[in-house]
Amino acid sequence: MLDVPGKLARAFERAGPLLARLQNDGPFRSDEQMLERAQALLSEMTEPEQLAVIDAHPRIGESPDKVSADSFREQGYDRDTTPPEVYLRLARLNEEYEQKFGFRFVVFVNRRPKEALVPVLEARLRGTRDEERRTALGEILAIARDRLRRM
Repeated sequence: MLDVPGKLARAFERAGPLLARLQNDGPFRSDEQMLERAQALLSEMTEPEQLAVIDAHPRIGESPDKVSADSFREQGYDRDTTPPEVYLRLARLNEEYEQKFGFRFVVFVNRRPKEALVPVLEARLRGTRDEERRTALGEILAIARDRLRRM
C-alpha cells in the first residue's frame, strides 16, 4: 500500500477537493490505481470543484518563492536563465488567459524552458473554455504521473 497523504500532497499540489477525496478513497495498491481514481474523481466533480483543483497550481513564471519545491524544479528555477522579457510576456499571457477563461493556465512543463511555453500559452488562448478546462485537468494528471514516477 502507498503512503497516500505524502504522495498526494506532492503529486497534486494543494488541490483540496481532489486531495480530500483521494485521501478518503486510499490507500491505493499502486500509483496507477491512484491516478485512475483521480481521473474518475475529476470527471465526477462539479465545475467549481474542478476549477479549485486547477487554480491550486502555480502560474507559469510565478515568483519562485510562491511555488512548491516540485514546481520550483519543474519550472527550472534551480537553473534559470530566462530573460526578463519572457517573464513579462508570461505574466501578460497568464493574465489574458485568466481573464478569458476564469481559471489558471496549467501545462505539464516537463522541464522545458519558459521560452518554449510562450507559444503553448498563445495557442491555448485560441481554445474554448470547456476545451481549456478539460485540457488543464489532463495536464494536472500528466504532472502528477511524472511526479509520482520521479518519487
